[in-house]
Amino acid sequence: MSSLSRELVFLILQFLDEEKFKDSVHRLEKESGFFFNMRYFEDCITAGEWDDVEKYLSGFTKVDDNRYSMKIFFEIRKQKYLEALDKKDHAKAVEILAKELKVFSTFNEELFKEITMLLTLTNFRENEQLSKYGDTKSARGIMLGELKKLIEANPLFRDKLQFPTLKNSRLRTLINQSLNWQHQLCKNPRPNPDIKTLFVDHSCGHPNGSHVQSPATNHLMGSVPKVGGFPPLGAHGPFQPTPAPLTTSLAGWMPNPSVSHPAVSAGPIGLGAPNSAVSMLKRPRTPPTNNSLSMDYQTADSESVLKRPRAFGISDGVNNLPVNVLPVTYPGQSHAHATYSTDDLPKTVSRVLSQGSTIKSMDFHPVQQTMLLVGTNLGDIAIWEVSSRDKLVSRSFKVWDLATCTGNLQASLASEYTAAVNRVIWSPDGGLLGVAYSKHIVHIYSYHGGDDLRNHLEIDAHAGNVNDLAFSQPNQELCVVTCGEDKTIKVWSAVTGNKLHTFEGHDAPVYSVCPHQKENIQFIFSTAVDGRIKAWLYDNMGSRVDYDAPGRSCTAMAYSSDGTRLFSCGTSKEGESFIVEWNESEGAVKRTYLGLGKRSVGVVQFDTLKNKFLVAGDEFHIKFWDMDSVELLTTTNADGGLPSSPCLRINKEGTLLAVSTTENGIKILANAEGSRILHSMANRGLESSRAPPGSASKGPIVGPFGTPSSSTGMSLSMAERSGPGAAAVTAMNGDTRNLPDVKPRIPDDAEKSKVWKLAEISERSQLRTLRLPDSLLPARIVKLIYTNSGAAILALAENALHKLWKWQKSERNLSGKANSNVPPQLWQPPSGVLMTNDTREGNKEDVVPCFALSKNDSYVMSASGGKISLFNMMTFKTMTTFMAPSPAATSLAFHPQDNNIIAIGMDDSSIQIYNVRVDEVKSKLKGHQKRVTGLAFSNALNVLVSSGADSQLCVWSMDGWEKQASKQIQIPSGHSPNPLSHTRVQFHQDQTHVLVVHASQLAIYEAPKLENVKQWIPTESSGSVTDAVYSCDSQSIYAAFDDGSVSILTATTLQLKCRIGPSSYLPSNPSLRIYPATIAAHPSEPNQFAVGLTDGGVHVIEPPGPEGKWGMSPPPENGAGPSVSPAPGSDQQTR
Repeated sequence: MSSLSRELVFLILQFLDEEKFKDSVHRLEKESGFFFNMRYFEDCITAGEWDDVEKYLSGFTKVDDNRYSMKIFFEIRKQKYLEALDKKDHAKAVEILAKELKVFSTFNEELFKEITMLLTLTNFRENEQLSKYGDTKSARGIMLGELKKLIEANPLFRDKLQFPTLKNSRLRTLINQSLNWQHQLCKNPRPNPDIKTLFVDHSCGHPNGSHVQSPATNHLMGSVPKVGGFPPLGAHGPFQPTPAPLTTSLAGWMPNPSVSHPAVSAGPIGLGAPNSAVSMLKRPRTPPTNNSLSMDYQTADSESVLKRPRAFGISDGVNNLPVNVLPVTYPGQSHAHATYSTDDLPKTVSRVLSQGSTIKSMDFHPVQQTMLLVGTNLGDIAIWEVSSRDKLVSRSFKVWDLATCTGNLQASLASEYTAAVNRVIWSPDGGLLGVAYSKHIVHIYSYHGGDDLRNHLEIDAHAGNVNDLAFSQPNQELCVVTCGEDKTIKVWSAVTGNKLHTFEGHDAPVYSVCPHQKENIQFIFSTAVDGRIKAWLYDNMGSRVDYDAPGRSCTAMAYSSDGTRLFSCGTSKEGESFIVEWNESEGAVKRTYLGLGKRSVGVVQFDTLKNKFLVAGDEFHIKFWDMDSVELLTTTNADGGLPSSPCLRINKEGTLLAVSTTENGIKILANAEGSRILHSMANRGLESSRAPPGSASKGPIVGPFGTPSSSTGMSLSMAERSGPGAAAVTAMNGDTRNLPDVKPRIPDDAEKSKVWKLAEISERSQLRTLRLPDSLLPARIVKLIYTNSGAAILALAENALHKLWKWQKSERNLSGKANSNVPPQLWQPPSGVLMTNDTREGNKEDVVPCFALSKNDSYVMSASGGKISLFNMMTFKTMTTFMAPSPAATSLAFHPQDNNIIAIGMDDSSIQIYNVRVDEVKSKLKGHQKRVTGLAFSNALNVLVSSGADSQLCVWSMDGWEKQASKQIQIPSGHSPNPLSHTRVQFHQDQTHVLVVHASQLAIYEAPKLENVKQWIPTESSGSVTDAVYSCDSQSIYAAFDDGSVSILTATTLQLKCRIGPSSYLPSNPSLRIYPATIAAHPSEPNQFAVGLTDGGVHVIEPPGPEGKWGMSPPPENGAGPSVSPAPGSDQQTR
């Protein structure tokens, strides 16, 4: 509610009090929450009207708001309880204890027990602490004194204990003034008019056709001479009003500017809002009356505008022009646009990216127009170079410093250490990026190009969801604006993380924020889930706007690229969506666009395209509007596969559009210029990899906080003159590479076969390898995995012991990630406890060890033939054990949407879907004939794929857990089935293709029908496959063999491109048969993997050189290497 609306409530309260509407007064006090009437509260306490006391309090606070509120409610309920005991009304006392005092037991169980014990006493005064309790009246008086102190100290009652000083009958006076003003506007004002109603505006009629010009339209008229007065409405007669000043732009939205007198000094009026902002509201600039070039004749108030830093990328010549030369657009003028047509819309699908989980938010880089920031429902963020389809960097949700977080957040994370991304956004210069999560937290990263993403700030911003964040620059200080489920908007320093402002006033969770600047007025629009729109200056003086979005919809707001036009798009609770343009000068809807669905699923997302088009995702389509026409312009379904309300984002130039898909991917749509840029960037990326070291010239450095060097603007201007493609290759660290403008030379098919040669690595100098230090008892490594952060490796040994190696940040390892250059630490908690699985006596060969790591690296679920154990990865403590054999667990996988649900493959050939939280098996799946040895979920297909020792694959629906398909793996001739053979499965990044690992082969199947796409059978000299895994980008497959070698294959064709011989990394002792029993791929370094050996060792292996790769991809029809079989029934012959 705006400040003026708040003041109106006080006027109504005064009026009701004067008219003796006592019940209405207190009800409005409670419902508005603006004024806490201490006298009324005292009267209720003294009279023992406990129900009225709590009802009245409930309008201002709740029990669990803070410790003051908790103490207030406790004292009141304790007094009720004691009075019931004093009256020997034990039934009432028990009721109060059970229904009202029980809530405090969670905070102080001992105190609750002590209060309960009072029931056993003949007289509660026998309790030493209550021995001085007097009679009821005195006890209430003592309690009342304590309550008054608590209320005065409670921040929730701040500014609510003092009623504003008002003259008597102030509301009547204002009505009288309004009637005077209405009468002055009459065309034929009568003396002593008869005012009979307030429901409509007053008018004196037209007895004689004479015309008196209205002050509203006569700009030369000063104050109108007073005519005959009205009968006074109370004690105060009329007085001469002053015409209200005209307002423009933001003033129309803000009925109560912070300074009300037009004659105000130019000095600042608070932390963030200079007085010149008020001058701007009070003194509109007059638009030109002819068609000549618009001139901006600004006064000294505009000096601050001239002193703004030079715009990023605008040359000095423009910035130093006199202020009167640049044209200005005024409200009411038509908006000038470049010439556009529907052909300029990005509607052609040019790229498809596979993220792997549901897209929640995206944002294109403000400078690098082909760089896309993505956030997902699993808490992951990623930066993509869409031209090359490369995922440059990714991060999973993880709290950086849990010890500094609030107790509420720690409790929330203890129950479930997961959070979704609600919003990702770049800072204006692209040096920082912000991430808002569904649990309290905001992360700010600094980005320095490539995969160099560094932690900058972690802010425990809001209680519950952080729904939105944006960057703003009030007073030239880069800030982060956040909003959340706790109904507040907060402003933080982007440099220090200090909180600068908190805005309160919404009655529902705040859904979005939209910071903006008009001339020298800086403000924030906020929208809540109940459809309320508010605006705030950076002055902590309350909201300046209180409007309803169309349909009371959950709404987001955005300006056109030039900042002159304001739009909003939202969806109501009933599913009806609205996209509108606002008239800022009136705070009203100017234009409502047609074509959105009436039953939208979720909140429709939208974006603005340059200064001409609007774009929204709705009804499985992307819809476009011309900003100047309400009719739907055109639509596209992006070749299908869009969700009902897709997430979308447009780059700054309007050439590329990113939209989410139902398969957890992203489609990049482009117009002709966008396609050219993508092609150019892909070619330049190839050229840059071939460019000699001296061909790259260093450019200016752009700091992470938007402080470019003085040459930055010129550098960008030069880049722009070279075309969008050249501008886009400006690196994030400021390097501007002057790449030769030549087309890449692509060898023809004849050359390809000459160039490609299988890379054979047989010497240690041909790769980088590191055997991890180990002081524990050596035992065969049977399972191996990198943590999702990439900073540690977890191994499970044959003796049921887990080992965890952690890499630390240092001068030699700035990223803190796993690598082969810096040895990690074999980590153990201070307690010295080890993570050891429960075991059972018996044949070790019958045991199939298994484990699964939670998405946030906090927990590992593991089994070694005995009970399943859940370990805390921080403390190594066993959280719980369950499911004692038999049967024993042989495979584990976390449900992708709920860490509390796990799929457990069993030794008896069944699969159990188990809920850890309630300790209950939800479903039991039967389809295999032997033990289940592999499990993999596809979130995109909503299926679980299983594999077993029976060489069978099965597909299960995650909705009802019914079996959808099954397929028998074809064992090559000459390979006798091994009953102990472990078949494993892993999904490709596209969540559709499945890698099947068997001792005899590697194969690719396509889910959910399990069609065999490719099959690779190693040569007899290589031995059997012991394990295999996709690289993190799913471009390669790393396969380990029992002869000690490791093969690296191209994932799409299963063709061998590199073979690492055992002599290059294993000890040269022919008497020991050592080989990799398990293999794992780094989660963000596609060329790094680790192997777990039969002698208990773990090796990290990387190609030589800082950016080396494993061989070259073979040509499609190379014909070298082992046999590669196409899908059965294909016309392609087995090679």
